[in-house]
Amino acid sequence: MLLTAVMIGGVLVTFALIVIRLTDRTPTLPDQVELPDGAKAQAVTIGSNWYAVVTDDNRILIFDKTTGRQRQEINIEP
Repeated sequence: MLLTAVMIGGVLVTFALIVIRLTDRTPTLPDQVELPDGAKAQAVTIGSNWYAVVTDDNRILIFDKTTGRQRQEINIEP
């Protein structure tokens, strides 16, 4: 009986720790991302101090997360 109670308690603690750990990972982006030349975003990837936007005109634009300024532009060959 005691072993069953300990096992149930362990499962509940493990579940609570997983929920707490996963809810802390909320990505943040600026309120408005300025894309050049009227490009439209297709996908966004977030790094530790940068974010990248894949545009509909086959470019990857990398921005600084703090300042919002564009760091790099990569053209994708079709």
